[in-house]
Amino acid sequence: MSGTANIPQPHNEPVLAYAPGSPERATLKAALDRMADETIEIPVIIGGEEIRTGNQHSVVSPHEHRRVLAKAHQGDEQLVRRAVTASREAWREWSAMRFEDRAAVFLKAADLLAGPWRATVNAATMLGQSKTAYQAEIDSACELVDFLRFNVQFAERIYQEQPRSAPQMWNRMEYRSLEGFVYAITPFNFTAIGGNLPTAPALMGNVVIWKPSHTAMLSNYYLMRMFEEAGLPPGVINFIQGESVMVSRTLLAERGLAGIHFTGSTAVFNGLWRTVGERLDHYAGYPRIVGETGGKDFVVAHPSADGDALAVALVRGAYEYQGQKCSAASRAYVPASLWPHVKERMLAMIAEIRMGDVRDFRNFMGAVIDKRAYERITGYLAQAKRDPGVTILAGGGAKDDTGWFIEPTLIQVSDPKYRTMCDELFGPVLTLYVYPDAKWTETLALVDSTSPYALTGAVFARDRKALAEADAALRHAAGNYYVNDKPTGAVVGQQPFGGARASGTNDKAGSILNLLRWVSPRTMKENFVPPKDFRYPFMAEA
Repeated sequence: MSGTANIPQPHNEPVLAYAPGSPERATLKAALDRMADETIEIPVIIGGEEIRTGNQHSVVSPHEHRRVLAKAHQGDEQLVRRAVTASREAWREWSAMRFEDRAAVFLKAADLLAGPWRATVNAATMLGQSKTAYQAEIDSACELVDFLRFNVQFAERIYQEQPRSAPQMWNRMEYRSLEGFVYAITPFNFTAIGGNLPTAPALMGNVVIWKPSHTAMLSNYYLMRMFEEAGLPPGVINFIQGESVMVSRTLLAERGLAGIHFTGSTAVFNGLWRTVGERLDHYAGYPRIVGETGGKDFVVAHPSADGDALAVALVRGAYEYQGQKCSAASRAYVPASLWPHVKERMLAMIAEIRMGDVRDFRNFMGAVIDKRAYERITGYLAQAKRDPGVTILAGGGAKDDTGWFIEPTLIQVSDPKYRTMCDELFGPVLTLYVYPDAKWTETLALVDSTSPYALTGAVFARDRKALAEADAALRHAAGNYYVNDKPTGAVVGQQPFGGARASGTNDKAGSILNLLRWVSPRTMKENFVPPKDFRYPFMAEA
């Protein structure tokens, strides 16, 4: 059977509202009630086989840390190496499979997630990662559905990119999978990233060893089961949780390491890259290294900015999902003339923010992810309370008796290089510097030079000349740049996501650029009329 596949045109998945009385709200509430009262076992999955090691890690709710949602079995070095063997065996058939058949797996997974699996994955994200219903919906449902559908279209575009052919010959480009396995290391904060990092390389014919974050195990496990239901063959994606250093040490020692797909901290990514560099002579090829790391994302306002819009962007950008987004607004620069109004609006909104169990849909915030994050962030807050030139305008409090709760905190500093303006906190803390109106140009230079990161940033202004100046001055300060909007909320197919400098390789998840990293092209030339004489015309006598 032959023909040209008609890939379905992707459209961004509509975000459900979960308003009172809506059917989606009732379905989600029922899933939350059911899943909150159960403790499941999460096995290691290698070559399609579920393995229970007995060495278990408790998965708990951050907002109710006594509630154990799952017991996740941990893998050891032997199982990690077994995953390598399983991926090698699966690679032979998967890499040779027609694109249409590989695509069908992930298109079906998208439809499963948009339909029957939606409430389960959203509930798992809410319970296990302390996201509100809306934050879970835009992440674990809509964004991952978009990744799965749009990546198929991006892959089709890659395969259609072919060279020109001269007369009497045919030139073709074959986009092969990488030889070996891709190591996918996924974070806690976005279920969609957990799903995209292993599936994007797999779509292009690669096999993957997926190490999920231990604090996102619940949602990631349900994704793995969903991919299996969609028809993913055994061994194409192997799901193995275990001690992070051990898993990475074991996999990076394998000759067949073909790539790393990573989202996490800059320090960890630097360590992985360093280890790969030290072992280059050992690998069969040069591993592809794709990573999105940290951010210290800015919002800078010009005196002409709309103060109301700025205040809302700062509150939403800084405090949605407890500031645990790589793109969260973390440092702000506001002109003195706007500050009194912006301050009044922000303090009023922060005072209205409810924080607590995400099963109570009235709450705007949940808890930070775990005790380690709680202690790191509260350490910064304790120091800020002692330091001169630092004023905590709102929040600053924290409680960990039932969950790891940190109040939405607004800090004003007199020193624009104070530590909370520079360090990545990854929590609900926004630090703000008020600058003299006449220092707009100097403030832009300050924004650009303060942080080693360059992930997201936003500028607010109504003056078009000011916007043009900011655009030029901050050209390399953010990979995702927003004008009169908060620096969060990138949508697949609309704002491909990623940053440079210390924020990663900027390979733009949710775009064709990312998928290009997971293929190894082969140029093929076929000569229909090959020459029969070695001599060229110029060699003839005059």
